[in-house]
Amino acid sequence: MRQVMIYRGENGLWVAECPSLPGCISQGDTREHTLGNIKEAIEGYELTLKEDGLPVPDDPLDALLVAV
Repeated sequence: MRQVMIYRGENGLWVAECPSLPGCISQGDTREHTLGNIKEAIEGYELTLKEDGLPVPDDPLDALLVAV
């Protein structure tokens, strides 16, 4: 399991990032489409690491939502 941040980008598209996998980012027209895209991106990222004989990092993040 991976934590993902999702937000509206400057261009109006939804953006999703996986902080535990640097550079693993995707986008889409809807939140649902964006979540599907980031799942594929995470799978591809992890597969590439494994194929290259590199370790797949854990997801040590503990996310909190803070109301201000």
